[in-house]
Amino acid sequence: MTPDIGLANWLRERALRTPERRALHFEGRDWTYGALQRDIEACAGRLAAIGVGRGDRVAFLGLNQPMFLIAMFAAARLGAIFVPLNFRLTGPELAFMIEDCAARVLIVDAAHRAVIEPQLSRLSSLLATLAAEDEENWIAGPLPETEQVRALEDDVALIMYTSGTTGRPKGAMLTHGNIWWNNASSMHAFDMLADDVTLVAAPIFHIGGLNVTMLAALQKGALVVLQRAFDPGRALADIVAHKVTTMFGVPAMFLFMAQHPSFAETDLASVRVLIVGGAPCPVPVLKTYLARGVSMQQGYGLTETSPMVSFLAPEYALTKVGSSGRTPMFVEVKTVDSDGRDVTEPGAQGEILVRGPNVTKGYWGLPDATANAIDRDGWFHTGDAGFFDAEGFLTISDRIKDMIITGGENVYPAEIESQLMRHPAIAEIGVIGEPDTQWGERVVAVVALKAGQSLTLEELRAFAEDSLAHYKLPKRLEFVKALPRNATGKILKYQLRQSLAQGAGQ
Repeated sequence: MTPDIGLANWLRERALRTPERRALHFEGRDWTYGALQRDIEACAGRLAAIGVGRGDRVAFLGLNQPMFLIAMFAAARLGAIFVPLNFRLTGPELAFMIEDCAARVLIVDAAHRAVIEPQLSRLSSLLATLAAEDEENWIAGPLPETEQVRALEDDVALIMYTSGTTGRPKGAMLTHGNIWWNNASSMHAFDMLADDVTLVAAPIFHIGGLNVTMLAALQKGALVVLQRAFDPGRALADIVAHKVTTMFGVPAMFLFMAQHPSFAETDLASVRVLIVGGAPCPVPVLKTYLARGVSMQQGYGLTETSPMVSFLAPEYALTKVGSSGRTPMFVEVKTVDSDGRDVTEPGAQGEILVRGPNVTKGYWGLPDATANAIDRDGWFHTGDAGFFDAEGFLTISDRIKDMIITGGENVYPAEIESQLMRHPAIAEIGVIGEPDTQWGERVVAVVALKAGQSLTLEELRAFAEDSLAHYKLPKRLEFVKALPRNATGKILKYQLRQSLAQGAGQ
């Protein structure tokens, strides 16, 4: 019989083998693997009592906390699908996702209840809205005993929403097999050890925070030190207090840690490797940590690939600056030209395609979008352009989809443009990204105004702050008489970027 590699089963198998090992530390409290498994089983009983069963969706809205993990594994135990939500989004944005996946249960923490409560009346699929912090009631009896549902490799474990280029969020369906094989790649790439202590401060609603080191650590029997939210001083203190060996973060996180007053005196001797994703890591940041004897390993990935596509081993951090490294085991990557032909010449640019057991089975409820993204041979078309050098190192050179990455968050211009175009002073608008030393990129709005109208950046941000998450709001506003367009009317964003770059250099 094919082994059950589902989320619930491998955590249970780990707990059976090492019940006494510490699995999780959060704000002064520890869970052993045995205790964590007991809480998962109790949570599954509570969800089953509400009516959650195989295939149902359980959504979670909140900061990093143990209940996120407990509910995720409990949902898997029932054969249900876990849907982590981006807590940085607005109420209407969140409501769309909950409606789109027809979630049966929403678990929300106190910090975000006010955001979602005005939307609850429209969310007809919900059977219950539960408080994430009410742990005593979650696991208090009497609760029905639940049998663990056997997960097939192709069964959906998670739906993770990633904004589409049309502005409509798309739910990437990640299967139990996707998670398992990505963990296998992580363990090989980072040499995950049972005695590792991984610090998780990046938001775990994000594929990077959830599935670069954390789930692999739990599968291996290591310790996860979970922080509610990232704070550079607290991250440095926890590295010392818990003798942290690994940590995933976006470049801005490691920059802020390096800039913190306590950085110079923080003992980093326990740290074996820092894993950097979400954007290229600036060379000065790399050199700062290397000077302290800390290895940094950069990588490239997407939500749809669970996320590993390539990684740069620490020994190449400075000799292959700008590269995202080589592909991990079990993942195939190639580039193709605009006609779909394989690009084999070193240094020649093409669209990056990925194939492997870590690639999503598609987008929830969107068969056309799935067919557009995954071809008949199983290759996922990333929409990113890049090239391989003669030694097989991949470099990301452009974003075919015009995506902006700011602070590790993916931002799609079409979504922002559709919201800002509602402003009565705007005739047309193009949104692009420009380099930012702290966040990787920042959002820039290029606007042509209607005759006789005026607009300030502050007014534009205030107009959109109820409909767009804070990180999506423009940080720069530029004016043009008309946006450059091609013969079919498409905005020529490369010209906008060139114009801004020329203006900045003058």
